[in-house]
Amino acid sequence: MTLVLTEPVNRTILLLDIEDFSRRDDVVQACLRRELHNVVEDTLAAAGVERNMQYREDRGDGLIVLVSADIPKTVLLRSLLTVIPDALSQYNRLASRSAQMRLRTVLAAGEVAFDPKQGTVGGLVGHDLNQSCRLLDADALREALAQREADCVLGVSSPVYEGVVRHGHRGLRPEEFHHAVVSVKKDRLDLWLHGPPPDGTTTPVPEPASAGHGGRDAHEDAAGQPPAATAAAPAGGGAAFAFNGGTVSVGGSQVNGGQTGVSGGHVTGDVIMGTVRREGRSEQT
Repeated sequence: MTLVLTEPVNRTILLLDIEDFSRRDDVVQACLRRELHNVVEDTLAAAGVERNMQYREDRGDGLIVLVSADIPKTVLLRSLLTVIPDALSQYNRLASRSAQMRLRTVLAAGEVAFDPKQGTVGGLVGHDLNQSCRLLDADALREALAQREADCVLGVSSPVYEGVVRHGHRGLRPEEFHHAVVSVKKDRLDLWLHGPPPDGTTTPVPEPASAGHGGRDAHEDAAGQPPAATAAAPAGGGAAFAFNGGTVSVGGSQVNGGQTGVSGGHVTGDVIMGTVRREGRSEQT
């Protein structure tokens, strides 16, 4: 048997899932599936995605949509943030209580290949797609939808946030997205949620490397003290001096107190360098 696998290509990955789909009866499920397709149709059309620029795979309670990389993610994001909420609001105003629809959505990107098999539908293969599906299944996304009055919630992958959202393009506000680390199966993944974060799911975003740790100045150590200052030995081979708090190290010797004429060893006493006045006369040290 010969396995024919297309070469992986970069695609924008849009995933959608209907909340509590399996709890509805068959008639309601059919109604929800039809409306989901209508919502996606309107969303993609508003973003200028033609039929030949997309691939859709029906997952029963959701959809996998692959969009050509030629469509800017900024345009698709603006459509997701405006068209989907409006479409769901209009539908739910007229739908019965049992047919209300709420959606979890994820926008990601990555390499996806297709494994064709005659007589079957589908066959998408790719690590990036797998990771995106795990984001859609994350508890943080489910809890965010459950805790909101809105009819939908959007999460984006870290590459989409870093490459698009955080730059503040028209209609995209980075401050409206919140970082969460999610654990799905054996993976720990970064997810960026749009809107207020659900309780206990967000994590602090790491500060830039140039900022001091914990707000300390870059010239302080973990204890809040200045680091040891070291003067290199002169080129001619003279002794090197190191100052660490109240301790002085001269040429490898540790000095505590004051001494005169120090050369090696552990010294306690006063080290005096320069001119000292004693009993009315000066001495060079």
